[in-house]
Amino acid sequence: MKQLILIIIVLITLPSYAQQSITLEDCYLLVIKNYPLAKQTKLLYNQNKLDTEVISTSNLPQVSLDAYATYQSDVIEFPSAMSGVDPLNQDQYRATVSVNQLIYNGGATDAALNLKSAQLKTKQKQIEVSLYQLKQEVNRLYFSILLQQESELLLNAKQKQLKAKLKEVQSGISNGVLLPSSDSVLEAELLKISQQLKEVNSNKETLIKTLSSLISQPLTLKTQFKNPQIETQLQTYLTRPELELFQLKKEEIENSENVLSKHNAPKLLGFATGGYGNPGLNMLDNSFQTFYTVGVKLNWTVFDWNSNKKQRESLAINKDFIENETEIFKLNTNIELNKQQQEIEKIEDFISSDIKIITLRKTVLNAADSQLRNGVITASAYITELTNLYEDENTLVKHKIQLELAKANYNIIKGQ
Repeated sequence: MKQLILIIIVLITLPSYAQQSITLEDCYLLVIKNYPLAKQTKLLYNQNKLDTEVISTSNLPQVSLDAYATYQSDVIEFPSAMSGVDPLNQDQYRATVSVNQLIYNGGATDAALNLKSAQLKTKQKQIEVSLYQLKQEVNRLYFSILLQQESELLLNAKQKQLKAKLKEVQSGISNGVLLPSSDSVLEAELLKISQQLKEVNSNKETLIKTLSSLISQPLTLKTQFKNPQIETQLQTYLTRPELELFQLKKEEIENSENVLSKHNAPKLLGFATGGYGNPGLNMLDNSFQTFYTVGVKLNWTVFDWNSNKKQRESLAINKDFIENETEIFKLNTNIELNKQQQEIEKIEDFISSDIKIITLRKTVLNAADSQLRNGVITASAYITELTNLYEDENTLVKHKIQLELAKANYNIIKGQ
């Protein structure tokens, strides 16, 4: 019973492996998920978490330990009138523990944390932009595979038609209707098609391996690459991730400006120091003793020669640079969209002409087929017309795939 169940499972699962298929959208998702660059998103998050924890420690008490021993060549000497005071030792010792607690720094810590958060978003968006740009390479590979796939189908159809025609010609030779050498032309053409099929398969295999490496997904010659039906909305409204990146860069600069504005704010700290040494705080007591001090400390940079102001002016110029880059990006992208739109319209016109040409070619080929049967024309003349039809059908397929590629590229350029 168990063996029967196992056999049933194998029979169910085998077709799924044999009929492996993939779509263009699948490739987009896989390249974004599996491309090595995607791993940097998590690394950046982990790094930012550590940096944030480091910045946050400024709000915690800072503890330090100091210890020293010295020997002095000379010490303070007291007047003879103070004969009851022991002279200081030339060797002195001290160990202290100090605690400093930040009380107020004008919001500098929060500003630094906001800056780190803005930097993380910018870096992660940069990764997203780089991954997005890989979509055009996916387009190139995917549609090249489709072209090879369609070329293979046409060659197989041509091969099948020629084999059928070869049997008719051989029958005509046997009956004395056609010349004895008529079949040789067809056989030579069949050999040529075999060569073309090998070349198509070789090109297809190379493209599949490249795409497989790019998306980190096992693909083979048996994989079915589905023809996408791509819809485009011909408009110039951009939704590219680069635009979000430019905005995040500006926000990062604004956070940097905020950090600088807090840099010269007054800083208030509380401190406490406890120690043990000889002498202690009482310099007249020449013995080991414990001691402590507590207090508050204020630090305020009142004048920095306009250094802070100039740094903020420099950041403002950087923001202008980003505005300029955004403007240039929009201009160049819209130019690319216009070119792609013209390409789409041109290919659509070509397809209309291709359909008319193929209709005429089929009419000519049907006439040539009848003439060959009756011995009016040679097999070479028939091959010429058949090849003309095949080339025009191949051109139509090529244009259809180019149209879908142009639409896919248009959507990528627009950010759809």
